[in-house]
Amino acid sequence: MIHGFVVIDKPAGITSHDVVSRVRRILGTRKVGHTGTLDPFATGVLPIAVNDGTKAIPFLDEGIKCYVALMQLGVATDTLDMTGQVLRECDFSSVSEQQLLDVCTRFTGPILQIPPMFSAIKQGGQPLYKLARMGQEVERSPRPVEIHSIELLSFAPPFVSIRVICSRGTYVRTLADDIGAMIGCGAALKELRRTASGPFEIGAAHTLEELECAVFEGEVLSLGITTFGSLAHLQDIPLTESGLTKISFGRSPLWSETTVEGGTLSGEITVVRLSHKGALVAVATLSHKGDDLPGIVLKRVFI
Repeated sequence: MIHGFVVIDKPAGITSHDVVSRVRRILGTRKVGHTGTLDPFATGVLPIAVNDGTKAIPFLDEGIKCYVALMQLGVATDTLDMTGQVLRECDFSSVSEQQLLDVCTRFTGPILQIPPMFSAIKQGGQPLYKLARMGQEVERSPRPVEIHSIELLSFAPPFVSIRVICSRGTYVRTLADDIGAMIGCGAALKELRRTASGPFEIGAAHTLEELECAVFEGEVLSLGITTFGSLAHLQDIPLTESGLTKISFGRSPLWSETTVEGGTLSGEITVVRLSHKGALVAVATLSHKGDDLPGIVLKRVFI
């Protein structure tokens, strides 16, 4: 049985929650969750945590996302993508490739985004998309995000393909709408595909059908990413047998019960992996006090 993550290549037309339900049925376990919700029309990388992997979700580093988006120029919709109701159409024939490149440059770096009404963000305890479906529009506060880069992949008006590398919390639908507004003709997303979410990349993704087939053939473990591997951004502190035993009783190990020498630790490190023979045992924080070795404080135990 998998204890870690499976990267699903989400198909269009279903929600991220639908994917979780399918994975639960395929793997026969209730301990399944996802990170980084994708819109129903979007496809691509959806990390699915399975069993002990669900415990690792708070410690993941998914700060950087990568998307390939197909924009349609000359149109604006209520959902900011082509699944919604068209609000207006404009002439896009005068838009040049250089003009588009110049506008994209103005959206790179730290920016403020107003979340779309058709989103799961709650306001007054109510998801915005429910208010939008009732015809209501409420004021939303701008949120800081960062667009690391926008690369133009193809320019064949009215369709324009871009690759966006951005921070967590970025709405590519909003980015497309804002780009269209600045150009003057409007734009909405026709397709959106996430190719990376932190350490999870499209090259490691599998379809739901492939997962089902792997279970049938008894090879499902080959599709999983271990919980240890999913937290590779954290410094690893291997444990001795006595350290492993101590953690099994819920007690924090001493440095003498690890194989790490104090001089190899950076004073800036605050969260670490504790492992034994290449398997994740726990996630811990380091409590720095003066010049002494920091104390090891258990945050989550995986055994």
